[in-house]
Amino acid sequence: MNKKHNILICPLEWGLGHAARMIPLARRLQELNQNIFIASGKEHIKLFREELPGLHFIDFPGFSPGYSRYFPQYIPLLLKTPLLLFHIVREHHRLKKIIENHSIDLVISDNRFGLWNRNIKSVYITHMPLIPFPKPFRFLEFIGKYLHGIVIRKYSLCFIPDLPGDINLTGRLSHGLKLPDNVRYTGILSRFPIAGQPSEVNLFSYPYNTVILSGPEPQKSILRNKLLSLLKDEEIPSVILEGKPGNGNEIRRAGNFAFCNHPAAPVMQQLITKSETIITRAGYSTIMELVSLSCSALLVPTPGQTEQEYLAEYLSSKGLFSACTQKKLKYNFLPGKGNRMLYSLINEESSYLLEKGLREMLE
Repeated sequence: MNKKHNILICPLEWGLGHAARMIPLARRLQELNQNIFIASGKEHIKLFREELPGLHFIDFPGFSPGYSRYFPQYIPLLLKTPLLLFHIVREHHRLKKIIENHSIDLVISDNRFGLWNRNIKSVYITHMPLIPFPKPFRFLEFIGKYLHGIVIRKYSLCFIPDLPGDINLTGRLSHGLKLPDNVRYTGILSRFPIAGQPSEVNLFSYPYNTVILSGPEPQKSILRNKLLSLLKDEEIPSVILEGKPGNGNEIRRAGNFAFCNHPAAPVMQQLITKSETIITRAGYSTIMELVSLSCSALLVPTPGQTEQEYLAEYLSSKGLFSACTQKKLKYNFLPGKGNRMLYSLINEESSYLLEKGLREMLE
């Protein structure tokens, strides 16, 4: 654990959530005296520069499938499968040069399939060994699970950011499955809570809603515009967190709204914890951050994104969150009440599991 390694962290390019959940991992490895390199595209690197200045950065963008305004996510992804395979092979070969040029000892890949190497230890991070298919094609999920298992076995270790038992956040995506022997549950990964931070923002003297925007365009803007229309005439004002790192973090007031491109983590924590209601996508990284703050929310999954649709349904059935489709969204928000005792158990066990996983990884 005391030996200093050059560790390369490579988050997936499908939204900022994959970068956000690598921040607590990178921070903890820094505390353990490790030398951290971040290899990603420009947007992710902007986020890391804001949250963890002083790291080493490598321009290494990954595959981004693009999304449609009219079709479910799985359709453009299916059409671009040949391009995805090309990127996997290309990334795998480019990784060899990065390892050589920067004397990398260990690679951590967040859902980037090709970033394993036979000569050094590599760690794969995913919260869904089972990739959920649309309901009409669910009988074919075993094919996706088998192929994903092949990817997982290429790595030295696979970390699942969840708990291993009945108390968990991913449901059938990572539980009730026969998993490869190199899989370890490491507890949830969250930038929060940030202890001992002073109060930095006081936007309103009365309750307010917080909207956390995330995910790819054009669906991100579609949800934003719908919520602006629904919330503009309400008595309770709303804070809109735009999810645009690197574009300034000043807060702009306009009528019943306050807008912020990407607040600093302590400010974001305060805005979330003091909110009357939180409205957000059902991205797993956002869910982990909310649980770490013992906050519930209304989850609005990205249309056609089967993972988010499942997580919203599963977590609302557990009473931890409430859920609504984007199509049926209206101003009658009923956020889940949550379960503070359950949140506390998840956070306590997560701290232990992460340290255990990192110890195995570094040894």
